[in-house]
Amino acid sequence: MATEGIEAVFLTTHNWGKAAKFFQALGYELEFSTDHNSGQLRNGDGPYVFIAEVPEDREPQTQIVLKVPDAGTFRPDPAVEVVTPFTDTHFGTKEMTVRDADGRLWSLQAPAEK
Repeated sequence: MATEGIEAVFLTTHNWGKAAKFFQALGYELEFSTDHNSGQLRNGDGPYVFIAEVPEDREPQTQIVLKVPDAGTFRPDPAVEVVTPFTDTHFGTKEMTVRDADGRLWSLQAPAEK
């Protein structure tokens, strides 16, 4: 089974408000915000952008998330190095981390099992 393309882009920032305004100026609409300086934006049918504010002592990061339809049946090709197997997340999905040949980490996200 293959992935279904890019599901989301997760970003961390030092200023949630400025980051959200930046994406809104590019045509993204706020789908929801949380009470802890984070939220989700979307532009049309494309992948969503989730932004979370982090303290100044943490470097802002970017993470691209690939969609997997079913964690239980997904079997990565041997060319894909699994760093962490699918585990439950605090936002109701399952997430696997894999590494590409250049050492970059990628997140694979699947719906939580019912």
